[in-house]
Amino acid sequence: MICKQTYQSPLGSISLIADDRTLLGAWFFGQKYYEKGFEEIDLVLKANSVLEQAKVWLDTYFAGQNPSAVDFLAPQGTAFQKRVWQVLVAIPAGSTLTYGQIAKKLNCRSAQAVGSAVGKNPISIFIPCHRVLGSQGKLTGYAGGLDKKAWLLEHEGLTITLKK
Repeated sequence: MICKQTYQSPLGSISLIADDRTLLGAWFFGQKYYEKGFEEIDLVLKANSVLEQAKVWLDTYFAGQNPSAVDFLAPQGTAFQKRVWQVLVAIPAGSTLTYGQIAKKLNCRSAQAVGSAVGKNPISIFIPCHRVLGSQGKLTGYAGGLDKKAWLLEHEGLTITLKK
């Protein structure tokens, strides 16, 4: 059984989807790729232990604390996307990498390919795609919106300027 609940964050509602062992998705309402892959699945609107753990983790994060790493994430994607997402999970709170730096870590010649994988991350915040910046540290690309990306980075102690 795959369960779904809504979490109310300071940035708006987040849809959480999990089976009985793993978190499968976390999306801001209305973000790009919202609940992608789950459109045809009958989701049960109720809590389970994984969703409860996810909500506690989010409460800790939004309270300004640094929650511990979790072992219940199961993002669905290609082998390349999963490699990129593993790099993202290793970026500490308050730190960033560029798409190019991630490409170099993965021996990938295309920062654009990395950007595509980052953008399709199905587990926002837990897999911190908001910690990835464009070249020269430019704030760019976030499926949930650049305003949310800037907020999350500032919440983690970074000073971010949104350029209009």
